[in-house]
Parts: sequence; structure tokens; C-alpha cells
Amino acid sequence: MIIILTYQKNFLINEEKTAMNTTTEILPEVKTFLSEKASKAYIGGKWVSAEKGLTFKTYDPGSGELLAEVPNMGIDDIDKSVNAATKAFQSSGWAEMKPEKRNVYLNHLADALEQHKFIIAQIESLDAGKILSQAEGDIENFINTLRYYIKLSLEVQKRTPLNVEGVEASTVRLPLGPCGFIIPWNFPMLLVGWGISPALASGNTVIIKPAEDTPLSTLYLAKLAEEVGIPDGVINVVTGLGETAGAALANHPGLKKLSFTGSPEVGKIVAEACAKNLVPVKLELGGKGAAIVFDDVDIEATATDLVNAITFHSGQVCCDATRWIVHESIFDRFTTACVQKMKNIKIGYQLDSTSQMGPVVSSKQQSRIKDYLKRGQDEGATIVPGSDVAIIPMGNGSYIKPTLLSGSLDNVAAREEIFGPVAFLTPFDNEEQGIALANNTEYGLANSVWSKDLDRASRVAEKLVAGNSWINAHNLFYQGIPYGGINKSGLGGGVLSSETFMDYMRGLSVVRPI
Repeated sequence: MIIILTYQKNFLINEEKTAMNTTTEILPEVKTFLSEKASKAYIGGKWVSAEKGLTFKTYDPGSGELLAEVPNMGIDDIDKSVNAATKAFQSSGWAEMKPEKRNVYLNHLADALEQHKFIIAQIESLDAGKILSQAEGDIENFINTLRYYIKLSLEVQKRTPLNVEGVEASTVRLPLGPCGFIIPWNFPMLLVGWGISPALASGNTVIIKPAEDTPLSTLYLAKLAEEVGIPDGVINVVTGLGETAGAALANHPGLKKLSFTGSPEVGKIVAEACAKNLVPVKLELGGKGAAIVFDDVDIEATATDLVNAITFHSGQVCCDATRWIVHESIFDRFTTACVQKMKNIKIGYQLDSTSQMGPVVSSKQQSRIKDYLKRGQDEGATIVPGSDVAIIPMGNGSYIKPTLLSGSLDNVAAREEIFGPVAFLTPFDNEEQGIALANNTEYGLANSVWSKDLDRASRVAEKLVAGNSWINAHNLFYQGIPYGGINKSGLGGGVLSSETFMDYMRGLSVVRPI
């Protein structure tokens, strides 16, 4: 049951002042979905409750209001979803379809996502606290990713002759079978798209377990899959808690592959569970990215870009640059510019078009960020003057101001992933020192280099130990460019490229003596 359908109050924070009250209208289609379909999961083409009748609640982090109650599924429900995906893989014809035929279904799904983009974006905005424009961008990214893999499925060579003396031989690429996806709460739809698009386009069936904080947009995806006629069991969506539904999926022997996106700590548990059944696992984990800022940058422009990066989705982005390593000759000027940019960020309710940053996902995450800031100061970090720590009192919403810390990178707030609008600044003297500071981390996801000297920027970028290096920008994602992490940030390959497509296919050698 949905409890709140419209919001009478909205908030805007500019520096210390609260401004304007507005009314945000919830789309009728959103109201209908939240009151009807959101109370069921989707298994084998049917909308179902949890076997034991259990539910859990999901809340709007911008207001604290209840959005919906969804099924709290357990081992039996997960088993049904894997069985449904297995049956669909074996008997629906999905795996054996020529790509041209399978792509008719997937193009219809992409079209449906496009047609319902604003509905899905509003659902995601309500559920995740993501400002509406960012949610719309995430849906568009899903659409583009799906269409990229639709096109790629027609170009990838599935049968390759081998020139081997004495035999007629070839290798054949075939889909794996049922694939599981455990999705985090920060990018519910975008990461579903990154995960299932290559899996579906290569002929696999999927079971999606969205985060308990943000299950609603994924359930809407199931609604669209049903409406466009995706065969029953090809797409399954199961809702539940990580320690029950997520654990049951990770431990299921019927999977042929599992993809998990989340923290390194949980990633280790997932990997151990998959190892017991020899199920291949892809882990997309956390990050503690660095931005190396040289002394020849445009200070104002670079400060703007990095502040925008750290406040994007309230800093709840694994590939964010959260360690700013700034040349000592511009350190003070750069810090001052960043503080001013942060002060001007408009923080408010996520459906307010004037908001530039919304709430964090929950009061739990709000407390986690505040705790890290305290621990960082206890270990010697300094709050940069003008970026004081503050939880913003806006009704029951989970809002927090962006904050800058400075000091030695040997600090808990510089070592561990905070997942909030927090950056840690430290100065460096020369190129070698900047590289060393950036690489002094257990993570290895994404870094950036900022300099007008492109030869230097390229040289430094290639020396950074991570899956991704960006030059004079941060958070760049294009279909066709591999994105993934190493070390504590990832295992089992990345996403968004042709290599990802091949990850969801098995090799078979066919040999005949001549």
C-alpha cells in the first residue's frame, strides 16, 4: 500500500538559509504502480507475493514517508526464480533464437523504457533520493546500453574456424544459462541496465535482486517486460533483504553466473558463496578515487567540475574522486574556490527542479557519513573552514551538507569509502609524489588527472593503478569503453564493452578429423 502520493512541502538550502515551499505532483501512473504492482515480485511471468507472506517497507529519503511495501523473499522464493529462469532458458526458445529475432523483443523493451522514461525516473527519484534530472539520465543510459548490446549481438562472431593441421575445427560461443544480478541502491536502474543488457542480448535468462532500499524502479522494469511480451521466465525480479534473498541467490547452485555490485566487504561474502558451487562471479565493488590537480589548471573550472562530481547523487558514487591531491602552489586557492562552489550548491527535495543535490538514501547512510567525519577528525583531519559538517533539518528527510577535509591521507576518512558528499584534500610537490599518493590505496576503480599539459596528463594517467583513468574530467561513461576495477574494487571483468558481452557466453570447441 502506498501511503503518500503528493508532497506539500519542499526545501531548498543555499548556504545557511531555507527557501521556498513548493508542491510536487506525483504522476498518476506512478501512484497506480505504487499502489498495485509494487506489492508483488515477478517470477516466471507472474506477479507473486513472498512464499511466507512477509514484506518490508521502502521509504522516500527526501521526506521519510512510506512509499510501498514489497515482498520480503527468502530461500524458497529465490529457488522458484532460478527454476523459472532455468526453464525459460531450456524451453522458451530464448537461448536458441537468432539474434535478429531476440532483438525484436529487446528493441521493444528499449522503446518501452523510452516511452515511460519520466514515470520510471520519478519512481527512482522517490525511492533513491536522486534528483529528477539525474534519474532521467540514468534511464537514458540504460536505454543506450541496451541498444548498444542489441547492435553488438549482430556483430560479434559466434563461430570461429581454426586453422589446425589434420582436423576441421572451430570454436562456438553459446549463452551460459540463468544469470543472477544483485544490484545496489545508488544506481538502481542504470546498473540493472549495465548488467542484464549483455546477458539478455547474448541469450541468457536473468534473476534480478534489487537493493532493499530501492526496489521500485526494477519492479517497473518487470512490468514493461511483461507488457512487451518478453517470454515468461526470461526476466525475473525478486525483492528482499541482502542477508536473506541476496544470500540465497549467491548460494544457489543453479546459477551459471552471478554479478554483484556493492561493498568489498559484502563482495567477499558473495564470492565465497559462489565458490562453493563453482559459479563464476563478477564483482563491481567500491572505490576511493583520486583526482591529481596540477598547478597549470584553470582553478575555478576544475573546482567546479570536482565539486559537481562529489555532489552528484549526494556523493553516493563508487567511482567518485574523493581524494583530491592538489599541487601545493595552488592548494589554498583551489580549496577556497571549492568551498565557495559547495556553499552555492542548492540542496533540496529531489523532485524540486531547482535542487542540485538531494538527500542521501537513508537515515542510516546519513549517520554513517557523520560518523566517518567524526572519526576522520579524531585521527587528525581538519574540516576546511567554510565547509562545516552539518545534517540539515528538513522534516524527516536524510540531508547532509557537502564537506571538505584536509590532512594526511593516512586517515580513516581518506582510506575508506564514505559514500557521501565528502572529499579529502592533501597537497603534493611533484609528479612522482602525486602518483604515489594516488596509488596508496587498497582500491583501484577510477582516478582523474587535471592539467593543461596533455603529455604529462597522459603519462600520469597511465601510471595510476586502477581500472579507469580520466583526463580533465571525472565520471565518464561511454558504451564501448570498458569500465571496471582491480584490487579491492573489482573482480571478474568490467562492463559496457564487447568484452562484457563475451563474459556471458561459454566457449565450445568442435573438432572433426580429416
